[in-house]
Amino acid sequence: MTEFTYDTILSTLTGDGVRTIALNRPGSLNAMNRRLIDEAAAAFDDANADPQTRAIVFTGEGRAFCAGDDRREHVHPETEAEARAHVDAIQAVTRAIVLGEKPVVGAINGWAVGGGFEWALNCDFPIWAESAKAFFPEVSLNVFVTGAVTTILPAIVGPVKAREMLYLGETYGAADLKACGVAWKVVADADLRVEAQATAARLAALPPLSLRAMKRVLTQASGGAFARALDLETEATVACFLDPETTRRITDFGT
Repeated sequence: MTEFTYDTILSTLTGDGVRTIALNRPGSLNAMNRRLIDEAAAAFDDANADPQTRAIVFTGEGRAFCAGDDRREHVHPETEAEARAHVDAIQAVTRAIVLGEKPVVGAINGWAVGGGFEWALNCDFPIWAESAKAFFPEVSLNVFVTGAVTTILPAIVGPVKAREMLYLGETYGAADLKACGVAWKVVADADLRVEAQATAARLAALPPLSLRAMKRVLTQASGGAFARALDLETEATVACFLDPETTRRITDFGT
């Protein structure tokens, strides 16, 4: 096994060509601070550039996949340039997952909230633990989604269900997510990593040329909508970040 060094990410490569990228801030439920965001993008870029890596497992250490924005370390953008830079950083992870040539198996454990839920949706094969839960709090916080969710989610669940999930911010269990197509598989918590590793190993054993071509063409076939969604989400998120009401709502969230 080969290990790669990051401060907030655990990245390991096994002999079957499967690289695991695990968010590693378990004390904060893997909440997203700027270092984790930047290192997640770097870890995926490194994996996609590595000829020994043929498939990727994406998961979180500890009790959660990713609990969204880290409110304890939240630094609210004060200018449009700062807001755009922050959105670009988050979207760099989405681009690396979706546009990267290696297939990504999500191993979604515990909570997947906001941006964490977005990253779960970005995976090619999302496997959810039975106890996992997810929701989008963005609208209630006066912010916006950023991971091309406005095109990915309606394509999976339909426009009406997507409105329910994005407007109302309700919490969904793994069984609910399987029923509406968001989860590819739901497995016992204890089996999550094993199932994800086995799926990734199966993908890694496929001919790389045809596998990567299939991911590329499937992505490009809807690429216009994907790129457009990222652009529109950026504008909406920047506008929300610049509204003073947003800081108050984020600060009060969960208190």
